[in-house]
Amino acid sequence: MYKFVIALAVSILALAGMTGDAGAKSRYSIQPGDILQIEVLEDKSLNRNALVLPDGTISFPVVGTVRASGRSVDAVRANLTAGLASNFATTPNVYVSVAQLGERRGAAAPATISIYAMGEVAKPGMFEAEPGITLLQALASVGGFSKFAAVKRVQLRRADPKTGIEQIYLFNYKGGGIAGSTPLRDGDVIAVPERKLFE
Repeated sequence: MYKFVIALAVSILALAGMTGDAGAKSRYSIQPGDILQIEVLEDKSLNRNALVLPDGTISFPVVGTVRASGRSVDAVRANLTAGLASNFATTPNVYVSVAQLGERRGAAAPATISIYAMGEVAKPGMFEAEPGITLLQALASVGGFSKFAAVKRVQLRRADPKTGIEQIYLFNYKGGGIAGSTPLRDGDVIAVPERKLFE
C-alpha cells in the first residue's frame, strides 16, 4: 500500500510538471524576430519556417499576411487553419511552434541594429549588426543566397519609424536598382523571393 501511494504521488507530480510546461508554451507571446515552424499535415509543400517581421506579421501561402506578434502559437494556428480550410475537403491539421526565439536586446547591449533576412537566404532570421553595415555585407552575414533565390529581385523593405509606412527598394545582385553599398538601418528587412521557372 505504501509503495502504491508513493508511485501515485510521483505520477501526479510528473503529470503536473508536463501540464505546467504545456501551459507555459501556450502562454508564450510571439515577438518580432521569432521564427515559427508551420506544418500542414495534409500538404507537406506548405511546411516552412516563417519569420515574424518587425510589424508583427508573418506571410503564408494561400492565407497571406497573418498577425503573430503578441499572440500565442494556438491563436496563430487557429488563423492559419481558418485561412486554409476552404482549400481542403476537410479542416486541415495545422501545427505551429516557435522554432527559434528572436534575439532580445537588453539595456546594457552594445549599440547595434537589428536586421531581418527572409526568403531564399541561407540563414533567415534576425541578426544584430554594427551600424553602417551595407546591404551586401548583410547578405554575406546570412550566408548568401539559396540556390532558388531570385537574385535580380531582392527587396530592401524599410518602414518609416514615425509613420510606419513601408518603402520597398529593389536590388539586383547582377547590377541595377539600389547599390549593394547602401547602408542599412535598424529594423530593415531583406526579402529574397523564390526564382520563377524561367528566371
